[in-house]
Amino acid sequence: MSAPAFQFRLQDVAFSYGADRFALRVNDLGMRAGSSLLCKGPSGSGKTTLLELIAGLIAPQSGRVEFLGTDWSPLSQAARQRQRLAQMGLVFQGFELIASLTLQENILLPLRFLGRHARADLDRAQELMEQVGIEELAHCKPDRLSFGERQRAAICRALIAQPSVVLADEPTANLDDESSEKALTLLLDYVKAHNATLFLVSHDVRQTSRVDRVLHMQTLASEACV
Repeated sequence: MSAPAFQFRLQDVAFSYGADRFALRVNDLGMRAGSSLLCKGPSGSGKTTLLELIAGLIAPQSGRVEFLGTDWSPLSQAARQRQRLAQMGLVFQGFELIASLTLQENILLPLRFLGRHARADLDRAQELMEQVGIEELAHCKPDRLSFGERQRAAICRALIAQPSVVLADEPTANLDDESSEKALTLLLDYVKAHNATLFLVSHDVRQTSRVDRVLHMQTLASEACV
């Protein structure tokens, strides 16, 4: 079977939170392997909603959302979750770290859900932590970490399973300049090394020159059109 032309693709997608509230429409948006895209726009323009549609976390009212050539719509929630764990790395604005687990355990969690417990995975977690400068915090719980340290842990977790697609929602928002540079370099280097895809939501204009494409979300009469 040949590889899909797009890692993900949205066609004629419409999503809204109610007739008088926010609505998002996407005519045609897709990304190929080995590419990176920065999604920009003001608060409320639909950046996070678009990311959640791509990830299959929410379903459109109409249209088609494909991930690795498969339509999300017919899949059960469990099937979508398995697909996300195996092939997608997610960086959430709120980090979504589990308080009872150490930083290292949080990073390894996607692999644990996939039933993997290999020594090589521990080595990879250590390597990722070293790349963003948090290796000495491996056995700390999230409540002992700064927002920036939690942010970097979330990025490591997103890459631990070596996903085909990485979706990152403001991954450098809580980082200083040096840490932001390290985190973005890690994400972009990963895309090149693994022929993966990076969909990046960010307000940081410094990232514009480092990605392949920039998508500008525009808010007009409570409707964002792509």
